[in-house]
Amino acid sequence: MAIKPLALKRGDTVGIVTLGSPLAPETIDERIAYLESLGLNVILGRFVYAANGFLAGTDEERADDLMSMFANDDVRLILPTRGGVGVAGILPYLDYRFIRYHPKIVSGYSDITVLLNALTQLSGIVTLHSLLLIDFKPSTPPYNFEQFFTATSSSVVPRPLTNPEGTPLIGKVPGIASGPIVGGNLTSFVGALGTPFEVDTRGKILLLEEVHEPVNTVYRYFEQLKLAGKFRDCNGILMGECTSCQDAYGKSYDDFIDEFIVPLGKPLIMNVASGHGVYKMAIPIGAYATMNAYDATITLLEAAVSY
Repeated sequence: MAIKPLALKRGDTVGIVTLGSPLAPETIDERIAYLESLGLNVILGRFVYAANGFLAGTDEERADDLMSMFANDDVRLILPTRGGVGVAGILPYLDYRFIRYHPKIVSGYSDITVLLNALTQLSGIVTLHSLLLIDFKPSTPPYNFEQFFTATSSSVVPRPLTNPEGTPLIGKVPGIASGPIVGGNLTSFVGALGTPFEVDTRGKILLLEEVHEPVNTVYRYFEQLKLAGKFRDCNGILMGECTSCQDAYGKSYDDFIDEFIVPLGKPLIMNVASGHGVYKMAIPIGAYATMNAYDATITLLEAAVSY
């Protein structure tokens, strides 16, 4: 049974950190103001506004910011400003045993994927493949906020994970599979292979999504996952969008799924609104779930938070 952080409620404190690439200070300030308008308190890590080329401070500095949030008893939610390159660099400097005994809600996607799975695998806590600070703005679809605040405040299970209205989940390979959910962004997932932070897919439901990659690059990544046994070992596959991904050599993303993923024979649900897409389902990493590809449903059997 995974460790669940305490649920988020109005008036709680959110710790803001920048763990990968820097974000413009004015954007950070605008998003913080929006967070505060929702009735949440905000504290900032020392290096939130840092910028060192394509990184926000050194690996050690960014890791220290994150650990300071886990050590702060007032913080209920840790929210990275954005993803961007560099998140993997902080992983060797984290104290996973300390985090295990001081769990917090940690939310994000994109390069934050590698952190979410490391915290789940090495600290045993449920994390959340959901919003980043950059998403807290008036133009964000209400669906995204409904998903986020349901996941961070409700411990009711079983609970269905549903796409926004008009965007159906698609059962592609029939079957039923159960297990903890792992994964997230494809590039980040592949980048962890061969490291101490490689994601174990044995007995798991594997979630994957991508952005701005041509289909032939996506193929290369999936071939690497296949050779590494990640598809063989998982119980089922949840495929998100390939947002703004270009066709290549006359092949589309859907062609690629039909020709590469479907023959694997694993229960497969496609069109999961997550990650880089406009709509972002809040998916607890490490929480036990069941996917039914006969009727294209995903049901959480374990909550992301506790009371």
